[in-house]
Amino acid sequence: MAAGPAAPRVLNVNVGVLGHIDSGKTALARALSTTGSTAAFDRAPQSRARGITLDLGFSCLRTALPPQLGLGPGELQFTLVDCPGHASLIRTIIGGAQIIDLMMLVIDVTKGMQTQSAECLVIGQIACQKMVVVLNKIDLLPEGKRQSAIEKMTKKMQKTLENTKFCGCPIVAVAAKPGGPEAPESENPLGVSELIEVLKSQAYLPSRDPSGHFLMAVDHCFSIKGQGTVMTGTILSGSVSLGDNVEIPALKVTKKVKSMQMFHTPVTYAMQGDRVGICVTQFDPKLLERGLICTPESLHTIHAAIISLKKIQYFRGALQTKAKFHITVGHETVMGRVMFFSPAPADFNEEIKENVFDFEKDYLYQEEYLSKDSNSENKENDQAEIQLPKQQWALLEFEKPVTCPKLCLVIGSKLDTDIHANTCRLAFHGVLLQGMEDKNYVETFLPKLKVYKLKHKEGQVERMG
Repeated sequence: MAAGPAAPRVLNVNVGVLGHIDSGKTALARALSTTGSTAAFDRAPQSRARGITLDLGFSCLRTALPPQLGLGPGELQFTLVDCPGHASLIRTIIGGAQIIDLMMLVIDVTKGMQTQSAECLVIGQIACQKMVVVLNKIDLLPEGKRQSAIEKMTKKMQKTLENTKFCGCPIVAVAAKPGGPEAPESENPLGVSELIEVLKSQAYLPSRDPSGHFLMAVDHCFSIKGQGTVMTGTILSGSVSLGDNVEIPALKVTKKVKSMQMFHTPVTYAMQGDRVGICVTQFDPKLLERGLICTPESLHTIHAAIISLKKIQYFRGALQTKAKFHITVGHETVMGRVMFFSPAPADFNEEIKENVFDFEKDYLYQEEYLSKDSNSENKENDQAEIQLPKQQWALLEFEKPVTCPKLCLVIGSKLDTDIHANTCRLAFHGVLLQGMEDKNYVETFLPKLKVYKLKHKEGQVERMG
């Protein structure tokens, strides 16, 4: 809600536009949008030069509030988050996915699911509650066979989504830019008004809480001569008002909020879920291309962390202790080494409290994350099925410190995998339960963690008695 604490008139819903490179995501965002931000539609010179999206783009679509929300008259604002589709930009996509309420998975109808479409689907399952599939580029299908080709691809997508939380989600066919990028602007998009109606039908009241510490994910930063430096982003928690002090932890500075805008409209207040530009006293914008800003002294920089985690089912291969992964924590990605551990075998079936880590308990060290396809030494050769614990954890040790809130999303990936290999690079996801701020955490903190190893010896008894 964006009009101030007293009279909310605009409901803001953040919609992620995700999919494989060249599926037409930016063209779709443009066809849907009524207002572009300073970071919309590949405005960056590098994006235009390369003809691909290199960063998150933001624009918005405004429409009347649908009656099913029961809010009376007012406006529904869809903030469209255009995520890059190129495999090497997965870090940016993960950052974008954490700020969305609803996801559009854009599929090139002539190609179907591709590698990055599958990765985007995985990220959506981790970070998002609702999804709409958009079959784009239907203008490339011969008119006589168009309907049957759309029906065939719709059935394929329904089958793909069968075992996901998005089973039964709406599938809409469009041509966002008939004739392709070079076609004249006079060519009207196909199916976009139908898509807007579907988006309205999928809109819901996202959980928004203005209380607690202010935290915002900044994705663009630029200066305006004579006014100051503007940081644009999405508020992850809390709220902010004119005159508030905000901290930029990466620069170790605190700045005063001079003015704020939402899609070119001045505002005096913004809260969790809102997309906002905040102008503060001048600093070099090159120092903060993206990152977090917050209530002063509310964020901590950590060197290691304990997380609860789950393996991503599409990741091939085992998750080994001591292996290195690209760890995305909040909006930063760093290299980190992992150590997996589980409850003691007697406690495998015990219900574990969510988002809490108990330092009083004993835990069992694991050579690898235990899953149905584990090759763990603990597994007997003739044992048909390995017993799996209800919850597993990992100790993450970062190669360089990260600044993040507690209970934030953590994703482990193997981003050095060949991007042309048809394989999912996302390995696990979890929640950060406990961060270690002390650089000497190995001496000061780790002794509190009671993880033990099971040892067994094998031998032959030569003689009894």
